[in-house]
Amino acid sequence: MHKTTEMDMEKNILEENERIAKKNEKLFEEKGVRAFNILGAIGSGKTSLIERLREGIDQRVGAVAGDLNGKDDYERFRQKDMSAVAINTGKDCHLDAHYVNHGLEDMDLDEIDLLFIENVGNLICPVDFPLGTEAEVVVVSVTEGDDMIRKHPLIFSRSDLTILNKVDLADAMEVDIETIKEDYKEVNPHGTLIKTNAKEGKGIEEVADFLDIPYSV
Repeated sequence: MHKTTEMDMEKNILEENERIAKKNEKLFEEKGVRAFNILGAIGSGKTSLIERLREGIDQRVGAVAGDLNGKDDYERFRQKDMSAVAINTGKDCHLDAHYVNHGLEDMDLDEIDLLFIENVGNLICPVDFPLGTEAEVVVVSVTEGDDMIRKHPLIFSRSDLTILNKVDLADAMEVDIETIKEDYKEVNPHGTLIKTNAKEGKGIEEVADFLDIPYSV
């Protein structure tokens, strides 16, 4: 009986998240905002990727900085002339649609064309919680090892785009990029993987092209 109750509660939580995600999606459509969910582990380079994209975008850009605590990424986004809000989840290891919906109350979506939602650094928890964005982008770094995709297949199988970041460090980390690419094709045969070095801006234009974002360096 206890197990059945837990399963019912989980089902209710996921169904409620789906309802609010659709509400977010409708809001983005009404406001003409293109929104992207940026996922990845801590240190994968999500923030740097967003910063680099922003540098080449001649549009009004907003960002949601999701973290357990603090405003470090929020401050970085503000320094790049982005409208931004910080969402601290406390103990929750992911953003959900409700967190985002609440955070949007502090943003003027009429003044934003593109919105990057930087999820909490995690490759497991966010999988079951869509936010209402048009695409999900997963960032993984070579510093995490060449086994990260096969260890976390679900999030990569559902991604619209996977970005392999910090490729300049592959040799130093003794990481085989071909192994990562093969693992990705195994879990997501029709997916796209783009190699980047966000720190130096390499591969960013290709990411923008995939997402159909006007970009110029």
